Amino acid sequence: MASFPLTGGCNCGAVRFEVTAPLVVAHYCHCTRCQRRTGTGASVNARAASGTVRISAGRDQLRAWKPPDGREKWFCRECGSAVFSSGQEFADPIGIRMGAFDQDPGVRPSAHYYVDYAPAWDEIPDDGLPRFGKDRRPWGKRS
Repeated sequence: MASFPLTGGCNCGAVRFEVTAPLVVAHYCHCTRCQRRTGTGASVNARAASGTVRISAGRDQLRAWKPPDGREKWFCRECGSAVFSSGQEFADPIGIRMGAFDQDPGVRPSAHYYVDYAPAWDEIPDDGLPRFGKDRRPWGKRS
């Protein structure tokens, strides 16, 4: 069981954050954007409950990239570590890169999203988790 607040940050320590309540869900994302952002075959992300993330240090070190059809990707301008994703201007819900936590965040990935884009060189394990092809939400795209 995780104890709160959960803490985490970027690789160089300039950006630090706290999460004050249990994370809502976690998942693997195999989309091409996550592959390029991380340099890996998938990214592991957790979603925080609304209003539970606080930047405890380095807010001025955060920079965002806003793709035309997606959520803002927040990273440390000093070391380049990917830390968060969010709506415009750091709005809820906030996704946190699970590798950014200092300790076990107490949640485990529950699905694989965008598996149609998974690279051939990174085989998705037979872990029993549900898999979704071209959309990360099994119920379809947001309106």
